[in-house]
Amino acid sequence: MGNADTELTDLTDLTDLDELDERVGGCRACPRLVAWREEVARTRRAAYASWDYWGRPVPGFGPADAAMLVVGLAPAAHGGNRTGRMFTGDRSGDVLYAALHAVGLASQPTATHRDDGLVLHGVRVTAPVHCAPPDNRPTPAERENCRPWLVDELRLLRPTLRSVVILGGFGWQATLPALAAAGWAVPRPRPAFAHGARVTLDGDPPLALFGCYHVSQRNTFTGLLTPAMLRDVLAAARDAAGLTPARPSPARPGPAPSRT
Repeated sequence: MGNADTELTDLTDLTDLDELDERVGGCRACPRLVAWREEVARTRRAAYASWDYWGRPVPGFGPADAAMLVVGLAPAAHGGNRTGRMFTGDRSGDVLYAALHAVGLASQPTATHRDDGLVLHGVRVTAPVHCAPPDNRPTPAERENCRPWLVDELRLLRPTLRSVVILGGFGWQATLPALAAAGWAVPRPRPAFAHGARVTLDGDPPLALFGCYHVSQRNTFTGLLTPAMLRDVLAAARDAAGLTPARPSPARPGPAPSRT
């Protein structure tokens, strides 16, 4: 997928999300992240020894005319870095997609691999950093390197985008400047992150911004973020985006995941 030598330059020539996603998949702008993601893909975790790891930057997932966007942190080493899809194949994704399904924005509550039949309704999922970082901690420089991808994703979604849910303080810090660069008016001083925070950004169209604790295992295992809390934020963002909940449908098994 994409050109392995892709670097971050001027992305304003991009006219659709398919092209953006293709170019994201070829980015090698951050040497530390490139080395880590590829090392993880070579060595693999014992439980996934038979998998053909993705081992590249993970593009956003969801329709190109999404009215709602969920912004995380970065792919997990053995989640998105393994499966090639945001929040797919790890426990954080289990929590997120179960909640999206519960509020009528996902066709099924599980996400195991790219061909598992999951479809998102009116919502797209992305991250400010597209490569899996060591210890789940991108550096500020890596966050800045990756920002043009998020800016252009927001720019391409702007005609239909009405709400954004940001998961965690890191995502909040990374997304606010990207929203400003994409054309929305971000207040100064910038609003502080908090779970349940809601801010309306002026723009054409205006944008409803929601804060939510990240769906990390630490937060969900300790009860800092409960399924009900997550559903409440997602439902509020859904309503702000003018989305109608889809009727639940039984999960349809897709083709088996790619393995070696």
